[in-house]
Amino acid sequence: MQNLTIIQYFHWYYNEDQNLWTKVANEAAHLKEIGVTGVWLPPAYKASTGGYSVGYDVYDLFDLGEFDQKGSVNTRYGSKADYLKAIKALQDQGINAIADIVFNHKAGGDELEKIQVRTVNPNDRNEFTSDVFEIEAWTKFTFPNRAGKYSEFIWDKQCFSGVDWAEDRKETAIYVIQNFGDEGFEKVPSTELGNYDYLMFNDIDYRNRSVVEELKYWGEWLVDTTNIDGFRLDAVKHINPDFIKEWIDHLEEKYQRKFFVVAEDWNVENTESQEEYIRLMEGKVQIFDSLLHHNFFLASKDGNGFDMRTIFDNTLLAISPELAVTFVDNHDSQPLQALESYVEFWFRPIAYAIILLREQGIPCLFFPDLYGGIYDDKDNQGEDCHVQLAILPEVEVMSKMRASLAYGEQRDYFDHNNCVGWTRAGNDEYENSGLAVLLSTGEEGFKQMEMGQRFAGKTFVDALGHREQEVIIDENGWAEFQCDAGSVSVWVLKS
Repeated sequence: MQNLTIIQYFHWYYNEDQNLWTKVANEAAHLKEIGVTGVWLPPAYKASTGGYSVGYDVYDLFDLGEFDQKGSVNTRYGSKADYLKAIKALQDQGINAIADIVFNHKAGGDELEKIQVRTVNPNDRNEFTSDVFEIEAWTKFTFPNRAGKYSEFIWDKQCFSGVDWAEDRKETAIYVIQNFGDEGFEKVPSTELGNYDYLMFNDIDYRNRSVVEELKYWGEWLVDTTNIDGFRLDAVKHINPDFIKEWIDHLEEKYQRKFFVVAEDWNVENTESQEEYIRLMEGKVQIFDSLLHHNFFLASKDGNGFDMRTIFDNTLLAISPELAVTFVDNHDSQPLQALESYVEFWFRPIAYAIILLREQGIPCLFFPDLYGGIYDDKDNQGEDCHVQLAILPEVEVMSKMRASLAYGEQRDYFDHNNCVGWTRAGNDEYENSGLAVLLSTGEEGFKQMEMGQRFAGKTFVDALGHREQEVIIDENGWAEFQCDAGSVSVWVLKS
């Protein structure tokens, strides 16, 4: 069975002339060629800022670029027809299409409502800081230009637990809507800030059964309309896990199939919250390994001061590798973003070797590492902001190797603080499979590693082209492999 590899096919600063859905369709065959098996597409529905939005300020889940709402018909990424063509193009290549699902909040309400609220301490959302009072807020969503097509459901103040803007007062605060009185916010997995149910905009309240049923219906509509293969679930630590389990179970039972589901449970401190989320979700979802990403970030900053023997410590990959989706960076960790923790460029090929060429985890590539990206703008102080994201040629090469060569028994050589490596012994299903990886975050590296006696007398070369010499495996299946300082080499059978 071919190794799985997914790609996040967007980033915050996508600004190419070609709309993204068209690019997906045009690149589908190329993605197949480099070993990609799943493509994570950005939020496809209309957001509060229309055609400018990256999609996370969700307005209308039923508008996939079909209705003139929020100043545009198309979304930032194209039209509904473009989206459906992109999905079909991927599936025609045997690639799964993964939809980004934002269930935490809605934004851009159509009408004001008078609502009863209390404020809470932003640093402890369990602590009320006012008595009940009334504000006006944009909590009613009527979607007038969709006019009831696909769904007649109207979202109103009964559907939300909190807002952060009082229109009549022109004031920002965290306001708890008094639908459930002193219960305050809904119980969610994250206890950061006391209770991290509230993240932004109008926070959806899953104690309202009509909301749950509407979103289960929307899930059916999405599958029927798009034939999507899987889901990436945004901001799950802020959402009632019972709803997510019910939503997944409902779709899998209705369609009698297993969807690929990966959840974003962002955490860079310890494994405890991710272990708890695995328990709450009963292992129903894959989880992005943000802890491994954070280790990559620290290693890239610390250089030869980081002990590479500990790169997997305190990661999801170490505790539940079967559920880990590994990544080097994503849109939230990009420069200028709230969770900025972008892995330094010198370390990125090393990090990709770790996620692509090892046995554990499902790796997720990142769009700019294959296509690059440039962003120029001004920040809110009027200063120029420039981000240039370079293409990493090694990523495509290693992605192809993952699909064709990275199989068989894995032997680890994590026995030095800067120079570590591993070998894969290959198997009979994939011709010429097997490889050796050596990397160094310090000086030039050398290490004796075992490939296995089946490779005795065989010649290996560095597929990344960093080392020019050839390596011959001895009669016992061993050889000394090398890598440059601050670099990685991947040794494969000479063709």
